[in-house]
Amino acid sequence: MPRVPPKPTDRLVDSDRVRAKTVVTSINKITEQAPVKEACLVVIYGSDLGRKYNLEAPALVVGRSSKSDIQIDQESVSRAHSKIVNTGRAIRIRDLGSTNGTYVNDELIDERALEDGDFIKIGRTIFKFLSGGNIERAYHEEIYRLTTVDGLTQIFNKRYFQECIEREIARALRYRRDVSLVMFDIDHFKQVNDTHGHLAGDSVLKALAATVKNKIRREDLFARYGGEEFAIVLPEIDGHNAHQFAEKIRRIVEAADFRFEGVKMDVTISLGVAVLDQQTTDAAGLIKHADERLYEAKNAGRNCVRG
Repeated sequence: MPRVPPKPTDRLVDSDRVRAKTVVTSINKITEQAPVKEACLVVIYGSDLGRKYNLEAPALVVGRSSKSDIQIDQESVSRAHSKIVNTGRAIRIRDLGSTNGTYVNDELIDERALEDGDFIKIGRTIFKFLSGGNIERAYHEEIYRLTTVDGLTQIFNKRYFQECIEREIARALRYRRDVSLVMFDIDHFKQVNDTHGHLAGDSVLKALAATVKNKIRREDLFARYGGEEFAIVLPEIDGHNAHQFAEKIRRIVEAADFRFEGVKMDVTISLGVAVLDQQTTDAAGLIKHADERLYEAKNAGRNCVRG
């Protein structure tokens, strides 16, 4: 649900007007902070993935307008959405009365000092804030991370999943051990987007990933397979126990409290389970088998496990 702005703006202006919520910052706190050495924003989710924006200028406006210093051409982004200010002692981000708000680490903010590693979400784009003495090294480490991790959900991506499942299957065949695969997706996810908007949909995906991630073992591999579809590789778990695990995850998601901007959304998932056996001996076959079971679950009425 869009946030009602304190006062609409369609121009690239400084936000010196009277705000609905006044943010008071202690002068002592600013002066106590170490001087800013180097800092940048890196796009970790959205178009221009991996792009770096240096924050050397005193102020940069982020928005949909072509006149913005950092342009994000999305309907969910206001023409003048946020301003990033480099005081020389700190780097602060300020919302400019945007329609959908500015988020830092999933918290809706008016104004806030940024710290190394902060996640900034504007529209459907997510930036990571990097600062410190060796910004180039930090940037290249982040770029490498993007090859394995999904920027929105912060779990592994499809590329890394495909590499790892090959290794797990090779190990299972070599040592004659079990390995199972659970694939699931969100029921009626399009309705979430259509009813509440894509920002709410992104929120559900991220919250769902965090909920499931807390329930798996360290040796399990959890990845976003694509869109609203996820996959979990379970080394040394047979078909029966994989089905039990999938049912446990189904119940946890069904009972979880998913909210966006105070609006509760009922979320359920459908799951398919496959196990490495004499008929399924490679990654492609295991994925195909789990995907077929997933669609059986959806055809059976959703919010259930098949396999």
